Amino acid sequence: MQHQHPRWPTAAATPAATVAARAGRAHRRRALRHLLPLTAALLATQPPSQAGPLRPGPAPPALAQAVAVFGSDKRIAVPARYKDLPPKIGLLVNRRSRLVCTAFCVAPDVVATAGHCLHRTHGERPPQLADYVFARNYDQERHFTRIAGADQGAGGQHILSGSMDLSVRPPIDASKDWALLRLSRPACQRGVLAVAALPAEAIIAAAAAKHIFQISYHRDFMAWRPAYSRPCEVARSFSTADWATIARDFADPEQLVLHTCDTGGASSGSPLILETAAGFAVVAINIGTYVQSKVLMEDGEVTKRLKADTIANTAVNSSVFAAKLLAFQQATILASAAQIRELQMTLKQRELYAGSIDGSYGAALRAAIEAYERARHLPVTGLASEALLQHLKADPSPAAK
Repeated sequence: MQHQHPRWPTAAATPAATVAARAGRAHRRRALRHLLPLTAALLATQPPSQAGPLRPGPAPPALAQAVAVFGSDKRIAVPARYKDLPPKIGLLVNRRSRLVCTAFCVAPDVVATAGHCLHRTHGERPPQLADYVFARNYDQERHFTRIAGADQGAGGQHILSGSMDLSVRPPIDASKDWALLRLSRPACQRGVLAVAALPAEAIIAAAAAKHIFQISYHRDFMAWRPAYSRPCEVARSFSTADWATIARDFADPEQLVLHTCDTGGASSGSPLILETAAGFAVVAINIGTYVQSKVLMEDGEVTKRLKADTIANTAVNSSVFAAKLLAFQQATILASAAQIRELQMTLKQRELYAGSIDGSYGAALRAAIEAYERARHLPVTGLASEALLQHLKADPSPAAK
């Protein structure tokens, strides 16, 4: 069986850096390396309705490489005191494309993960949603659940995400790299993780008090058992890059949570957890690794690549999606292609939708819904819901203005 090594997206040089490059000077290229392992170890060979659709095993030595470990590797098996947390966390696997991420329960039938685990990034072809399964508490249980509507080709309606077209080139869309997905059945029988919306300063302070940790799956850790990353640093500036430099590379830097929890392949989508006397809450979703690489350029061409600096792991603050969780959980999503066609036609009549009347939910329809919601001062969700369709029918205006 042939194993594939991932190739990470890299960011282009900024205009200022390009000017310097033409003079033959070294400059830095920034990148957000998303943790999307392509590993045959989790290749599914059976449909999820049958027993044992996943066949994980220990990764071979050649692939057992940590993606971003700071100092010594501090990942260990989940301590007994946190035994109630792994049953709320699982693997999100695309059986055909071999994409593997971590996801966690936030409602009985809703899990959260990184958005790029579902939509990939700009220029990449996203995998088929029908090929995804969520396997909660993977090393202990064998329950596999699909995305709601996926078997009818309607999985897209049941996903709420920050973006369907993420940019990994500056300005990087890290703060939009999150997703909530509704499952075909309530698979989170062992409880859910609370979500806390905290400002970055509060998360940094909690980390300094050693109250922030991570639980995740990793391709290179203990045959796909969840790992605990001990209390880790959260900061704005690091020894290799200050906040002013970092902030220039991101579209919404205030919603970043830069951390040094040790990660490995498949840890995208894993929760950063705050421990308090009252319990546990997710304060951020791990999404990737921020890297600055030095290159030498002459006449606009890269002539030499120098050693890259791994600055920190990157997470998106839970505050960007916490308020949307309840609305998503309560929304009644349009289930049939006929209803989606009606929604498309209604939005087209208002000159908001220019796509095909094909009964499928995609980026163009989502953008049209969001445009209407903004125009009518509604909560912006992009969801194809029954409430939205009824609102459109009751709205006498021929076009949103």
